[in-house]
Formats: sequence, structure tokens, C-alpha cells
Amino acid sequence: MAARTAEDARTAGGAHPTAPEEGAASGASATGGRGARTGGTAAPGPGADGAVAPSSPAPAVLSVAAVLPPNYADQETLTAALRAHWAAKHFNVARLDDLHRAVQVRGRHLALPLGAYAALDGFQKSNDAWNRVALDLGAEAVTRALDAAGLRPEDVDHLHFVTVTGLSTPSIDARLVNRLGLRRDVKRVPIFGLGCVAGAAGLARLSDALRAFPGDVGVLLSVELSSLTLQRDDASVANAVASGIFGDGAAAVVLAGGRRAAGRASARAATPPEAARDDGRAAAASGDPVAGPARAAAPARPGPRVVATRSAFYRDTEWVMGWDFVDTGFKVVLSAQVPEITRSHIGADVDDFLAAHGLARGDVAHWIAHTGGPKVLQAFEAALELPRDALRLSWRSLEEVGNLSSASVLFVLGDLLASGAPRPGDRGLLVAMGPGFCAELVLLEW
Repeated sequence: MAARTAEDARTAGGAHPTAPEEGAASGASATGGRGARTGGTAAPGPGADGAVAPSSPAPAVLSVAAVLPPNYADQETLTAALRAHWAAKHFNVARLDDLHRAVQVRGRHLALPLGAYAALDGFQKSNDAWNRVALDLGAEAVTRALDAAGLRPEDVDHLHFVTVTGLSTPSIDARLVNRLGLRRDVKRVPIFGLGCVAGAAGLARLSDALRAFPGDVGVLLSVELSSLTLQRDDASVANAVASGIFGDGAAAVVLAGGRRAAGRASARAATPPEAARDDGRAAAASGDPVAGPARAAAPARPGPRVVATRSAFYRDTEWVMGWDFVDTGFKVVLSAQVPEITRSHIGADVDDFLAAHGLARGDVAHWIAHTGGPKVLQAFEAALELPRDALRLSWRSLEEVGNLSSASVLFVLGDLLASGAPRPGDRGLLVAMGPGFCAELVLLEW
């Protein structure tokens, strides 16, 4: 599999100092790269008797791994291939060129070599390919993320899997139990249909679970292979836009419940630096789950706690985005109104969410936005009155790999952690939108 760029797959995270009053901490690493409101979550978790304990520490991100398939094509090559096919369908190929330039994507990684797509003449062949590649890509993403966190498959208590680009029963998470050697009692939650919002929603739902089980470790896996859903006989503008912006990739995030994360931080704080280096060398040789130089190419950096989350559903907007399921598979539904709906709602939703926690936009140091496309990112900037630089990592990810649906916002999170920019005390807001139409907000703190 290819990396987030030309390097090995980026993994990111860091060690988090324990705050006595919060007790949340994480030990994460990097390689290459609601309180009061219904619909959200705040820090409380269950006590020993199962009751909610307000002082329970928040879950923490230990690592993020982003993985791309090895087949890459630049935008000009992809456009030319579609132009040759759609010209025979009397599609305005000049319009195709304009649409593909407008999305500002330089190129994308594909599940299969470009020449292999011609043989996918039905849904079964496309979905069979999805199952094969999704399992391989997902296994690599989870393995890299666990390695970066200094953990082994048997340490995983929860596995949440999100996708919207393929179907599998048993689901990919079930197949990974065998592939990776996960425990028989691992709690699996496969989630289908949330689309682009699922990266943020999956992070929120996994953090919900870890509030209930603060001593546990959870993994969120997103695998999206949009290229395998392309309807080659659909000459609609929506399909033309989708063919120019969506790419393939996978991301895995390792989280620890607050008690588990605090214990990791305490252990790191009690370990002399030289001993930690020695233990790391031994771990690389013995397989002992201790992070060290041989397992992480970048120094430990702070990883954020998931302080709170919120869901926002926009009534009567089912028509905005999704799939029509047809004989040939997944036919894209994509309204030109997505940016306007984003602009109309996201500002008030963000302000309300932050205010519930005594915060305002100026308190957010890091904005982690789904790479929905230039118009969607511009809508975020306008609604939130952000300078272009605030979403620079989202813009860069869109340009480099396109919109990876649910995996996109996790790629951006991984890039932020790998950058080393966050400092203790910084806050971040992770936000994504998707079919429903809806939004998910995740408040992070380092």
C-alpha cells in the first residue's frame, strides 16, 4: 500500500501530560504522517457501580494512520480516460474538463490499476474488488495505527468500522478479527451509510463507548473506495463532479479510555528517558508493545482528548446527498446546494456547541474540516469567518488525494498531529458533514 504521500503511511499522535483535575492523557506517536445539549457527549463515564461519574477522564487519541492504495493517477490522466468513454455517450466533454479542474485535485489513488476498471462490468465484480481491497487496506491501516500506539491486536477492546462505498456480510471488521488476530470478545460496530460525515461520527461514537469503558482501547477504521462505485453510463453533472473529486483510502484511529490513557501517561512520566529508549529497542526485537525509536520515526507529541461531541441533523434534506441504488450499484446523489446548506447552518451550530462549553471560535486553535471540495471549504470559511490559513491542511489534503469521504477528516487529523503544531492546552474542532443532511462536531483538547 502507498503512504499518505510518497512516504510510508502517516501515523500520528503523542504522549499527553496528565492533568490532575481531568486525568486524561495519551501516549501516541507519529511516523511519516454535551454536556447540556441532546445529541452530544461530555466527559462523564461510568463508575464502578455503573453510575455516571462526572470526574471520569475523557478518552484520548493515541495514534492516527492514513493509508493509500499504490495505484496513483494524476487528474489529467483520469480526466482523459473518462473523456474518451463519455464522448461516446454524447456527454459534453469540455464541461467534464471544466468540472475536473474546478475541484482543485491534482491526482488520486485508486483501489485498482486504472486499466483494470474496464473489466468491472457489473456490481458484483466491483463489490468483489471492494471487499478484497478494503480488507487489505483496512488491515494495513489498523496495523500501522496499533504499531504507532505501541499496542498489539489483542489489546483492542472495541472496533468501529465505517464505510459507504461497498457492502460486505460478514463486515470488514469481522474479517479483520481473523486477519489481524483480534480477540474473540472484541466489540465490533460496523456503520454503513453515514458517508462523508462518518469519520467524525465514528470518532464521536467510539469516544462515547470509551466513556462507558474508561480502561479500554478502541480502534476506528474508515475504508472508502469511491472509484469502485463509478457509474460509467451515468453522464449526469453530479456523476461528473464525483468522478473528479473522490479518491480511495483508509484511516485508522486508536483511542484509549480516560483511565487507560492516564495510566499510559503516568507510566511514561515515571520512565527515565534512557530506559524508555532501551525498552523501545527491546520492543522492536521482541514484539513487546512498548513504543520506541524502531516503532516510531517521530518523537512523541501530545495527542488530544475527546472533550465533547455533538450531532446536528438538518430536517427534510435527504435529497442533498447520498446514493440511489440501481442495478449497476451505487449511483451518486449530489446536490449543488451542499455548500449553501453548509454556509447556512454550520456557523450557528459551531457557536452553540462551543458556547455550551464556555468557549467561542477564538478559543479554537486548530480547525480540522472534512475536505468536501473547494465550495464546501469556502462555505466553512465564510460561515465561521476563518482565514484561509485556518483550513490549510484540509485544502492541502484535497489537492493531494481528493475527497476520501469518511476517511478525509481523519487524514487531516493525522496531518495535524504529525505536524507537531498543537501545544498543551490547545483546543481543536473536528467537523464533517454528510448524508442526512447532517453535521458532526468533535471538540478536542491537548
